Amino acid sequence: MVKSMTGFGRGEHADGKRVVTAEVRAVNHRYGEVSVRLPRRYSFAEEKLKALVRETAQRGKIEVNISVESVTESDSAVRLNMSVARQYYENLREMKAGLGLEGEVDLRLLASMPDVMRQAPDVEDEDEVLNSFSAALRAALGGFDAMRATEGRKLADDLLMRGRAVAALLEGVEGAGPEIARAHAEKLRERIRELLRQEAEIPEERIAVEAAMLADKCDVTEEIVRLKSHIAQLEGIVAGPGGAKGKKLDFLVQEMNREVNTIGSKANDLRITNIVLEMKSEIERMREQIQNVE
Repeated sequence: MVKSMTGFGRGEHADGKRVVTAEVRAVNHRYGEVSVRLPRRYSFAEEKLKALVRETAQRGKIEVNISVESVTESDSAVRLNMSVARQYYENLREMKAGLGLEGEVDLRLLASMPDVMRQAPDVEDEDEVLNSFSAALRAALGGFDAMRATEGRKLADDLLMRGRAVAALLEGVEGAGPEIARAHAEKLRERIRELLRQEAEIPEERIAVEAAMLADKCDVTEEIVRLKSHIAQLEGIVAGPGGAKGKKLDFLVQEMNREVNTIGSKANDLRITNIVLEMKSEIERMREQIQNVE
């Protein structure tokens, strides 16, 4: 199955403590590039989420955005730093004694000192968080992959249609082959007549040899056979199972274009040139479409 590189998906998962929302979007890219944006406190999950994305998509520039909404009263806790409080207490008592000051070091004073009481994120179970993130991301990837598959079917239909168009045009090249050979032989006779100015007989054997050599140079049978093979491979890749196919198809279309160029240069005939231009136009459209294929 052919899949597009572009797509979007969104998924949610609630685990009783939080609601996790995952969004996945992708655009064309020569290679596979995955980036994950999520709250900093959950950075431990980044690489595992990337690995999960790569199970679904191998090519494209893929962006994942994870947002978390707490459904409990608070997702943070106030923590006492006893070590800091003790240092403040001892330093304040030392300052009192050294300066001969009155008063006591009380609780209110210590509690107001910096870093004695600190709000910090509540301790969370990383496995639990990762499971919630993964569930939301899988839901998003499901929609994302369905969109890519839908677009991929359109791309596949277009590629197969253009492959069949090239094959039909190729039949015109095959049919014109014998006639082109006869036309080259006749041109050769006319040229010899002009050179000899009809003052001598034309050696038919020599003309036959020269015509055969010219026909051999103009013969495009090998190119036709290879181009037919490429078209068959194109259909096999598009219709067959497998993952990423874009690179294979891109290479194959380059080979098709090379064979068509060779046919045009060897045939040296206006009819073939016109057919070649049509084939090149179809192949170029195929190449453009393949840039969207994973």
